[in-house]
Amino acid sequence: MERPSKKELKKLAKKAEKDAAKKGGGTITVDDTLVKEGIGGGGGSPPASPTTSPSAKTTSTRRPPAYRLINVPTEGAETDPCTLKACLASVLYGVPLLPAVPGPGSDESDGLSFVRGPALVYDSGIASMPATSVAFGGNGMLRALALVAAAARAEDGGRKFDAATDEWLEFERLELRPALSSPVKGAGGIKEALSKIESALMSSGVGGTSVVPFPGAKNMIPSAADVAIALTLALHRGDASSESSWSTTLRSYVDTIAGISSPPYVSAIALAKHLAPPPPPPSFDKTDPSLLNASSAVFAKAINIAFPSARSLGIDIRAFRCKDVKHGDYQCNVAMPLYQKLSALGSLPPGVKSPQMLAQSVVDVVVAMDEGENPILCELSVNGPGFIMCRIRPAFLEDGVNDIIRDGAPTRPKRCGGGGGAGDDNVVVVDFSSPNIAKEMHVGHLRSTIIGEAVCRILEYAGMDVKRVNHVGDWGTQFGMLIQYLKEEYPDFSYDGNDDGGTGSSAMPNITDLTVFYKNAKSRFDESPEFKRVSQLNVVSLQAGDGECLRIWKMLCDISRLEFEKVYKRLDISVEECGESFYNDKIPSVINEFDQHGMISVEDGGAKCVFVPHSKVPLMLQKSDGGYGYDSTDMAAIKYRIKDLRARHLVYITDFTQADHFKMVFAAAKMIGWVNGDSHRLDHIGFGTVQGEDGKRFKTRSGDTVRLVDLLDEAVSRMESSLRERASEGKANISEDEVHETACAMGYGAVKYFDLRRNPTSNYVFSYDRMLDTKGNTAIYLLYAHARLESIVTKGKAEHGIDVDALMAREDGGGKKPRIVIEHKSERNLALHLRFFADSIDETLNDLFPYHICDFLYDLAIAASEFVTQCKVLGSPEMESRLFLCRATAITMRQCFDLLGIRHVMRI
Repeated sequence: MERPSKKELKKLAKKAEKDAAKKGGGTITVDDTLVKEGIGGGGGSPPASPTTSPSAKTTSTRRPPAYRLINVPTEGAETDPCTLKACLASVLYGVPLLPAVPGPGSDESDGLSFVRGPALVYDSGIASMPATSVAFGGNGMLRALALVAAAARAEDGGRKFDAATDEWLEFERLELRPALSSPVKGAGGIKEALSKIESALMSSGVGGTSVVPFPGAKNMIPSAADVAIALTLALHRGDASSESSWSTTLRSYVDTIAGISSPPYVSAIALAKHLAPPPPPPSFDKTDPSLLNASSAVFAKAINIAFPSARSLGIDIRAFRCKDVKHGDYQCNVAMPLYQKLSALGSLPPGVKSPQMLAQSVVDVVVAMDEGENPILCELSVNGPGFIMCRIRPAFLEDGVNDIIRDGAPTRPKRCGGGGGAGDDNVVVVDFSSPNIAKEMHVGHLRSTIIGEAVCRILEYAGMDVKRVNHVGDWGTQFGMLIQYLKEEYPDFSYDGNDDGGTGSSAMPNITDLTVFYKNAKSRFDESPEFKRVSQLNVVSLQAGDGECLRIWKMLCDISRLEFEKVYKRLDISVEECGESFYNDKIPSVINEFDQHGMISVEDGGAKCVFVPHSKVPLMLQKSDGGYGYDSTDMAAIKYRIKDLRARHLVYITDFTQADHFKMVFAAAKMIGWVNGDSHRLDHIGFGTVQGEDGKRFKTRSGDTVRLVDLLDEAVSRMESSLRERASEGKANISEDEVHETACAMGYGAVKYFDLRRNPTSNYVFSYDRMLDTKGNTAIYLLYAHARLESIVTKGKAEHGIDVDALMAREDGGGKKPRIVIEHKSERNLALHLRFFADSIDETLNDLFPYHICDFLYDLAIAASEFVTQCKVLGSPEMESRLFLCRATAITMRQCFDLLGIRHVMRI
């Protein structure tokens, strides 16, 4: 399609005015209500808004007249250059935009089938009057919105759209974009284009109406050419544009208008997401095991059949689990908001006079669907003010349980891949545990360690390539005193860094208690000025690479690792150490990069800081004495993980007091351009405190910090005593040789589950009695429930000759494996809970809180207990089917135990 000429584009605003007059007898005027009711608009003078005069009467319900986008991508609108140009213009010029419609063929875009790509149309607000095209293409929409804004400002002496701006827009389209898109061919073109822009910025500005040169008049609104050029450079930042060669003026120019953290750009991104048309209604996908997705898809289809205009209203059509199972399994609450919107537009079908009647219309459509369109919902009814209640078909539940038996595992949610796949778009870095060298792991490390392990397992199950990073504290000024103390306490040691557990040059000193060693060193440092002086010299020597200091430092790290491994082995933790020392030589280049971007602020004393939005306290990248701290290391770490490891998702698991620190780290990474909000995800999981019965941090009776290895061993010791007591009463089904191993699985599992079942952000009181209880929401109860199911399956084989494992592998003459049949109410309830697995995983992947899986597991165990209590399994006519149901439940429970890092036991 031919591009409009400059002359035609200049007539766009007048065309909009004529359209308004033709359809409603109105003229373009300033309308304050449009600024309030429209979407977008970032300030400045009110825009010129097409309105219809009061004399133009119509029986159609009206919306405020405004500009609307069409053909915007349903997904990725915030990365589409054309859409972003329109949104940035809307924000900067204060011209509101209405949400986009699906495109040609919809009511608002009739007669515009020739349009390809995003376009701007004038929406009269009258449903019976088709929309009129105003402009298409990014620069075309920029021109149109700039003209509308200029028309409003002309009366107040505001600038008008001029030929110079038009020339610069042509430069952006014909010279700048091609040069940036072809880095090899356009290398010379890039240099020439950038030089031309910089020359203009240093004189009169791009198009003569720019926000720059700097310093310039503040609050000046950029021209359409500024928007186009700055946005194009911003979108190509870091690649062909050779940003390192940009002048300060050019960088400031781009950052002010379209920098990743500039207010106009942030607002434009949000606006683009909001304006994107709703996705097509989901269709039922038989490969997706999610009950929420399946039921939502059926409701969405029914609503779009009953009310075709619902799609353009932006209402989220979702089903929800019923809180009260007496009313149903799932419900849809869309009737009330949909009724309100359709009523406001005058689009309600005849006879629909209440939300309840609208809901009944939806129910009628669902009931009329054949089984291919709706294989899932049944027993639909309307409740209360318009809630649509339903139940899941028994056959659908049976199919789900049979899938577990067929596959030997619960069906993975659709968003989960095969597990652990490599690839640039698949890398997740999880930063957890993070103890300090020369210190014992204590109860304060418990939550980060076990939450981190569970998060890693969940992400691996979802198909991510997970990098498990242990960011240990192995660098800093404290090592000067530790080195000096070791020299004094162990003057004859000799260590070559190759410890073999023996004696001689490779033997490490017998430091049996790292915590005592550290405390003694700190006491000497505080009490002796000479010791302190020498310690500080050791720091300088260590950082300079002194051989002896490095050997001692390495030895302290190795001793500490041996102690850490005692904890990790008990808890089945797998982690790769990458401590603070690894990033030390990477910090100077990070500081230099921030400095090149003009983001470094040198404070009193010479400290180099970076201020981020919404924070009064800066990140200190370099101290006044030239040293580095946590801020320096974490900025170097986040760059390394994104740029070198190519991670798209970073997860940090620390105590909640570091939340503000990581907010600043994330904000700084976005400011510098390392993080793209659309393709990167940054999470900080901040956890609460483990408390004693007194509500304070959990400590020993003497007030000392509780060593983590002692805490874990105590849990096992208590569990071992309990098992032996049960064995003496004839209640245990394990031999004496199995007691310790079973106690380890249950004791460690109890400690883990007691923590994981809570929202990480909450504090909790540590209690051996509660976590080792055989009743209630504990790992002990769950492990007993699992063992009970497997015991029933074992008895089925021993006492009744039904070998579930053999039957699962068998195929009968018809080529079909044995099937589970759901008839009893408790059978149905258990089968329903088994199908909740996929949704519990989906929910966990949204926020990475393992307690969702714990909740699912506990509810499943309760449903299983009710089933075996109310339904006779062994010796019943339904024995084979019910044994399969027991096994399917046990399989699902084992999957959950594995995701939580809890060892299961087959018998207790």
